[in-house]
Amino acid sequence: QVQLVESGGGLVQAGGSLRLPCAASGRAFSTYGMGWFGRAPGKEREFVAAISWNGGSTSYADSVKGRFTVSRDNAKKTVYLQMNSLKPEDTAVYFCAGGFSAYSHTERSYDYWGQGTQVTVSS
Repeated sequence: QVQLVESGGGLVQAGGSLRLPCAASGRAFSTYGMGWFGRAPGKEREFVAAISWNGGSTSYADSVKGRFTVSRDNAKKTVYLQMNSLKPEDTAVYFCAGGFSAYSHTERSYDYWGQGTQVTVSS
């Protein structure tokens, strides 16, 4: 069993930056691929970024490529989403998710989910 807790959300002006940590509890974190998903107001949850179990591979939604970076520290059992050059359209609740050997854009590939953290970008 893995529990995930996101933090680091808040209100930021357009062009600003935030870093979202997602801390995991439980064993075997280093075998889990991790993903970040965002749910904008009135919209379905969508893929943002993914990172493989060893951090060797990363993938991004087109809308965040070049602005967001996903990374992980397996010793600290934490995955990060660095968000730069934020835009008002990035406003969303951001969720981290984990799954054994997962590396996917689809929600069903992930078994564990955090509660989410709100990011609001003002214009």
